[in-house]
Amino acid sequence: MANLKIGIILGSTRQGRVSPQVGNWVKEIADKRGDADYEIVDIADFKLPFLGEGTGQEPGLKAWPEKLESLDGFVFIVAEYNHSISGALKNALDSARDEWNNKAAGIVSYGSTGGARAAEHLRGILGELHVADVRTHPTLSLFTDFENFSEFKPAELHLDNVNLMLEQVVAWSGALKTVR
Repeated sequence: MANLKIGIILGSTRQGRVSPQVGNWVKEIADKRGDADYEIVDIADFKLPFLGEGTGQEPGLKAWPEKLESLDGFVFIVAEYNHSISGALKNALDSARDEWNNKAAGIVSYGSTGGARAAEHLRGILGELHVADVRTHPTLSLFTDFENFSEFKPAELHLDNVNLMLEQVVAWSGALKTVR
């Protein structure tokens, strides 16, 4: 049986973003596990127009749902912007529908309060998209896990939470694959 495919979705497209650093860190941890195939999925690469704008023929509008369809589960790397998720992530979530259904997701958030408010908003959206989010939720502080708010230097204590979250994502992704 083929390994499950888990996408690590970078949820920010802003200039100077740190989500690639966090995503690469999660992927390094995940790859050591050997329990699934993990890949970075950067929403910036798809250049999605805002929902309802553009011609509807933009290449990303076809490639984005195809990428999601190829995945069994997700880990969202979520920055907190104004007590919520980024507009780019909300747009990416809204730019597909059925491709999200009956899959599992973990959330790794960061911000001044660990990104907790963004993660809570994301959980509500995921529920509407029929994505089962797992309980374990690593939260990273801009004050203690980033040097000068830009260079990611995670505390060692996060390693256990990331591994537990990944264990849950893989278990739920496998269970939900039987539903799809």
